[in-house]
Amino acid sequence: MRRCLAIVLVALVGMSSAMDAAQQPQSAQLQQAGERTFRLSVNANIVLTNVVVRDKKTGAVVKGLKASDFTIIEDKKPQHIISFDYQNVNDAAMLEEKTTAGGKTSVAELLNNNFAASPAQLKDHRLIVIFFDLSSMQDEDIDRAVDAAKNYVNKQMQPADLVALVSMATGLTMDQDFTSDKAALLRGLAKYEGIDETGFANGATGSTSGTPDDTTAFAADDTEYNSLNTDRELLAICAISKSLERVDQRKSMLYFSGGLTRNGIENEASLRAATNAAAKANLAIYSVDSRGLQALPPVGDASQGSLRGNSAYSGAAATTQLSTNFASQETLGTLSSDTGGKAFFDSNDFSPAFQQIQHDTEAYYIIGFRSTNQRSDGAYRHLTIRVDRSDVKIGYRPGYYAPSDFKHQKNEDREEALDEQMRSDLPATDVALYLQALYFRENENSYFIPVSLIVPGSQIPFVKGGDRDKATLDIMGQVKDAQGIIVGNVRQTVKLAIDQSQQVNQKNIQYSTGFTLAPGKYHLKFIVRENQTGNMGSFETDIQVPDLRKMPLKMSSVVLASQRVPDKERSASNPLIRDGLQWVPNVAHVFRQNQHLYFLYEIYGAHAEKHAPIRVLTSIEFLQNGTKVYETPLVTANAVNDPDHNGVVFQFDVPLTPLKPGLYLCQVNVIDDAGGSFMFPRMALKVLPVLGISAAAAKAAP
Repeated sequence: MRRCLAIVLVALVGMSSAMDAAQQPQSAQLQQAGERTFRLSVNANIVLTNVVVRDKKTGAVVKGLKASDFTIIEDKKPQHIISFDYQNVNDAAMLEEKTTAGGKTSVAELLNNNFAASPAQLKDHRLIVIFFDLSSMQDEDIDRAVDAAKNYVNKQMQPADLVALVSMATGLTMDQDFTSDKAALLRGLAKYEGIDETGFANGATGSTSGTPDDTTAFAADDTEYNSLNTDRELLAICAISKSLERVDQRKSMLYFSGGLTRNGIENEASLRAATNAAAKANLAIYSVDSRGLQALPPVGDASQGSLRGNSAYSGAAATTQLSTNFASQETLGTLSSDTGGKAFFDSNDFSPAFQQIQHDTEAYYIIGFRSTNQRSDGAYRHLTIRVDRSDVKIGYRPGYYAPSDFKHQKNEDREEALDEQMRSDLPATDVALYLQALYFRENENSYFIPVSLIVPGSQIPFVKGGDRDKATLDIMGQVKDAQGIIVGNVRQTVKLAIDQSQQVNQKNIQYSTGFTLAPGKYHLKFIVRENQTGNMGSFETDIQVPDLRKMPLKMSSVVLASQRVPDKERSASNPLIRDGLQWVPNVAHVFRQNQHLYFLYEIYGAHAEKHAPIRVLTSIEFLQNGTKVYETPLVTANAVNDPDHNGVVFQFDVPLTPLKPGLYLCQVNVIDDAGGSFMFPRMALKVLPVLGISAAAAKAAP
């Protein structure tokens, strides 16, 4: 991949109609521990907290308390209780599934679609998600976890329990909706038996510090996947949490994993996002290390390759193994402690995890209050909850993170927001964004793809600073090949400081970059965020890089431009830079009568043999309603003028004064007279009258 950068102001000339013109087809252009607190934000300042109250002597749940019995203090300031509820699974009734024309509606569908109409249906029930992280588990780990889940279903599951099965291997899937049907759950669990996984999430390569060479640690060509695996798992937890936000009751996730090893500071934002999403959804995570009780011999076991160096004899190997094992459990412990759950490590008996969930959710109070602190600063707020009785003990999580607006977000959180939008299938539409991709051949096997992004200046909230308007834009772009592998990316923060006399709200901001790609089909996605409000826009499209070796006449894209600016980068490899000037593609194909229309295109391999004659003829004509209204003089090329690319470069400067305002079909005529081939690519464009000239005057203009 190669990238270049240019930010320029371009005149705002009717973008809505302009983009219609830009999308016309072209033959030579690319197309486009459980008794804790949770927080659920409703209006950014409503906090719901569940509290377990038990008798100090017997440990039994204390029932019959009223809202007036509780006192809530947030950061030393008393809070007013505005909602109060009590949940008791002993009072659970059989859930009546809603019958529809197509059969019975599952609990998952009830939650997603119809729950708001009948919230009482799930009262006094437990909602338990059993999440199997297959990507991090060895075969024996999966079997051990499945056996424990089956034992729970057969022997421990109670009428109040509604259980869902979720797994993640190469993707996140729901294998069984929430149900109390034991037979259905056992069928779902049976799907995991016999699964062959490699546990590559915690693989490592050999080093002199005592890590073995283990060829099973990585799947083929999955090194990059491994380094991002933790983020994928945390993202999965976010997705599960968000799907359950609408339900006030406490939810529990039993998370079976072969360990999670964080790979850098970027995971801090992902971890915080996962814990915050779980807290908002009132989801407590109970992590279980499915590896159970492990023996860690200093020289490794039969599943590992030999160690390097003398680490096996100095104690370094044993220290490394212990540190690695602790690191893989530390994230699991953090997920549990920060969400009000509990972690279970170094045990081959997983049944206590199920028992703990049932114990923590047998009965609890849900208390809601409106925080007196209205700041959206993302700060941690400490909670103190008291009961007006001396014979009880209470359990709750001692705080929560306040909502955070964009101005108060940390840098890693802002970066995570961009990454999340890049991963999301749902487009961001708060900022309008337009894109054009072209192609120029570098050699027979690679092409340079110039990409231009347009952001309307009217949508960027500039801040006045002296005699300048200032703003910053975050830009992220990604190119994936037909197999979904990332082959190019862009990440840039652009600072804009524009003279107020330029009236930026009446113009567009144009960003240019580029990629070097081989012929083939690609998916291109760009995200732009303005950093005053945090609003984002996205644009994605499929592009086809042609293989010109299969074409009789090998021609690049046709660039239409109304501006050429001095080249500050002094780049000789960018095909849009000629004679010290950078061509700024007009993405909208909309021009004014007082502008010049610049054309740029290349013809490659016009001579098949080294000393064969070259004779390429070209002109540009403008058609309106099927009639030719203007044509440039014919230009003939008899020699290669771009020896680096074995090409003939054509540049045209067409004053638009002779053309009346209106829509035109522009045809580029190219004839390889020596080779006997030709091409006539067409593209639509629009000419507008000069600003300040009346329609009548424009119509009367020559």
